[in-house]
Amino acid sequence: MSIKVNPIRRVTAGSSAIRRVGGYARSLALGIGLALGAGLAPMASAATEMLDQVVAIVDDDVIMASELRDRLATVSESIRSRGMEIPPEDELIRETLDRLILESIQLQMGQRVGVRISDAQLDAAVQRIAAQNRMSVDQFIARLEQEGQSYAAMRENLRREMVLQRVQAGNVSQRIQITNQEIDNFLATEEGQALTQPEYRIVHALLALSPDAAESEVAAAEAHVEKLLQRIRNGASFDEIIASSEGEYAFTGGDLGWRRQGDLPSLFADVAPTLAEGQTSDPIRSPSGIHLINMNAKRGGEQFVDQTKVRHILIQPSEIMTDDQAEALATELKQRIENGEDFAELAREYSEDIGSAQEGGDLGWTQSGQMVPEFEAVMNSTEAGEVSEPLRSQFGWHILEVIDRRNQDMTEQAMRNKAAEYLHQRKYQEELDAWLRKIRDEAFVDIK
Repeated sequence: MSIKVNPIRRVTAGSSAIRRVGGYARSLALGIGLALGAGLAPMASAATEMLDQVVAIVDDDVIMASELRDRLATVSESIRSRGMEIPPEDELIRETLDRLILESIQLQMGQRVGVRISDAQLDAAVQRIAAQNRMSVDQFIARLEQEGQSYAAMRENLRREMVLQRVQAGNVSQRIQITNQEIDNFLATEEGQALTQPEYRIVHALLALSPDAAESEVAAAEAHVEKLLQRIRNGASFDEIIASSEGEYAFTGGDLGWRRQGDLPSLFADVAPTLAEGQTSDPIRSPSGIHLINMNAKRGGEQFVDQTKVRHILIQPSEIMTDDQAEALATELKQRIENGEDFAELAREYSEDIGSAQEGGDLGWTQSGQMVPEFEAVMNSTEAGEVSEPLRSQFGWHILEVIDRRNQDMTEQAMRNKAAEYLHQRKYQEELDAWLRKIRDEAFVDIK
């Protein structure tokens, strides 16, 4: 449940500093009586006092021996919880200290450019972690405390990790370029074709029949399955109907999880792609009995997206224009458009959206999730060719005109986006390692 670190991954940046810390690692291990095999046993007060010293100066920051000790304890516990063997003391101390040095460099970079993680962003991250563990936030906190961990400390560790991620993403992503030719080449490979195959989540139910079952027994089983299937198609839950069939007509099976089309059981390979989400197949016979499959969910494959072509005029309140005056101006512009004035000309003259004003307010083709909720709600409720009433968003007052709507085939673009994301992630770790080496070599580090 705790924030995990990877103590085994070797940080290669700054190898000269790693060599320099060797002597310190040995003296530290001897000085504090480090007993990794015993789980970093509690230290005497004199030893604790000795630990309260600077072990490294990193640019404008310092790393204290107590900080190193705490991280060593966390790393050792993480290794033990995975059932892995703890590395030799010198090696573990070297790698842990060098990781702290790299983190310090990055945190200072984040501080200089103003990277901040708000409490709301932190709350959202905690909610995601709790959900991944199938718990509410309250249950998650209770479990942490039950395991002797501090929720406040966990939040601060999480905030630190989020800052590191932002600093890394901001500096590494810009070093990665994925060309159209790279995407084309990848999609032509077996790996690329497998990655972009549609995926299906299927729930399977089997009513087992003996291969030598009598015709009357088979007919009765088929009739029973047809009755169940009719109830499902009339709106009953597949899971509930299958679970309610007991005795000689009890089903076996379950959720097959996400499967690419090429990984589906051959018995279902031709049927599954034809099912819509939530749809249940006709009965499928095999030597094992009678099968039903339900398409729980699907992703990939053909993707059609509803899109809206829209333009707008934005009026922003300011020191010289109150919110009421901005609303009044937006109302006046709507009336002028209805009286025959050109929307595009008024957008060029009045709109304060720099990105679209010179294009006559044109925002191009948009789809769900691209606009702020207030704008999107009005856009979706406005008929093509109509101009909306003024609406308020976080940016100010808008009037918008829906020009057209379409259902666009995005299958090819979705495949290319997925391939580009995969290639980006494949390059990311390589570029991250190179960047970490660079910033480590450029930093001032004095290991005491």
